[in-house]
Amino acid sequence: MEYVSAVPVPQPRARAASAPDSAGSRRSLAAGLLLGAAGATVVLLASGQTWAEGKASVGGGTLPLTADGQDVTGVPAALAVVGLAALVAVFAVRGASRLVVAALLALSGLGAGFSAYTGASDSAALDEQAAQTTGNTAATVGALSHTAWPYITAAGGLLILLAGLLALRYGSRWPAMSGRYERDGTPRPRKAPRTAPDPERPEELWKALDRGEDPTREA
Repeated sequence: MEYVSAVPVPQPRARAASAPDSAGSRRSLAAGLLLGAAGATVVLLASGQTWAEGKASVGGGTLPLTADGQDVTGVPAALAVVGLAALVAVFAVRGASRLVVAALLALSGLGAGFSAYTGASDSAALDEQAAQTTGNTAATVGALSHTAWPYITAAGGLLILLAGLLALRYGSRWPAMSGRYERDGTPRPRKAPRTAPDPERPEELWKALDRGEDPTREA
């Protein structure tokens, strides 16, 4: 007579299924960090480059004028700093707070890209320089031209946006920096109280004296 064992046989498929998920989380984590850091770096560097060029009429000649990204708009650089802070904060929080920070990361990239794109055709910064140079508040800049740096800045904002979208999609699977430092809430084991030395055992009396205890005192 054969006996049927009721012990369930472990299925290796569950372990195999978790491996691709873990690998996908690592890939999304690396991609999010790379995109966010690269995007913020591009925005900060490109914002300091020349965005617009023109000429102002002064007396009988013209004076060349240039405006960098900070002169046109300081929004992309400011939002890039916010994006970097949000990128770090994603790993310091978890749960609903992580979703909020990931959304902030995505919005900072969107705002940086949009403000850089709209600033690509802006002439207010050069007009202001022309007015200051000529002393005529109604003066405007002529021969206006724009460089490719505003669009490079917008591309950097797009990278930050992609990092935020990755954090929104896969951020719940990413580890948290503070996880290894948090306590699990279990009470620590209490040390057993010292027992009074046995007067019948002289070696225990000497050990108590070495510890600075009074062997004659009752516990």
